[in-house]
Amino acid sequence: MLDGDAVPGFMDAMTMPYKLKDPSVASELHPGDHITATVLADQEEDGFHDVRLDNIVVTAQARPDYKPAVQYHVPTPGDVVPNFKLLNQSGRTIDFAEFKGKVLLVTFIYTRCPLPDFCVRMSRDFATVDKDLSADPVIYAKTHLLSISFDPKYDTPKVLRSYGGAYTGRYTKETFEHWDFAAPSEEELPKITQYFDVGVTPGDARTLTHSLSTVLIGKDGKVLAWYPTNDWKPEDVAAAMKKAANS
Repeated sequence: MLDGDAVPGFMDAMTMPYKLKDPSVASELHPGDHITATVLADQEEDGFHDVRLDNIVVTAQARPDYKPAVQYHVPTPGDVVPNFKLLNQSGRTIDFAEFKGKVLLVTFIYTRCPLPDFCVRMSRDFATVDKDLSADPVIYAKTHLLSISFDPKYDTPKVLRSYGGAYTGRYTKETFEHWDFAAPSEEELPKITQYFDVGVTPGDARTLTHSLSTVLIGKDGKVLAWYPTNDWKPEDVAAAMKKAANS
């Protein structure tokens, strides 16, 4: 039962029961919690049906002493990024330490994602940033891009190589000198997603329901900025990378 604000164009503010797209989320909710969520509904001739909630985020807890089973870290400027290890598109183990001295832009994707405003958008925006930075060879040498998959079972080096080559537009000719596509081991996966505040749960038809997280990391290996949504602009992020690279 939710005492909800108005959803413009859909319903006025009202108190009503909702189904949960993922019923397991109920275990994380408590009476009196404040939340944000996406309202889903099926539209038919006689109106909307099967109204349900997805992408639920607790913004204020009614029980402050409650400790969830999983603790997510919110990337904050100045945080030192742990030296996570990943397997990249070339089958080589890489880690965050090797990017020190460069400005690193990191995002999270999985190659089978069907949603245009999630992984597809992140990869397209990264391609735009990559192209922007390539206009200056000096800046290009001081920066790097990293797309991390949270689907290591499916996103093998071969899959990541094909996916990455398609987004750079160089396909089989891509050398991946400036943009790596990589995945952590299944053991390392929870550590890296929790550190970068990426929520991932199994969806339907082998899909994954997930949140977004894009992080700008400075030459010293510390967080410069965190973008938890898809509304960041490639030109703004590219400008921030150039500024950090020249500092």
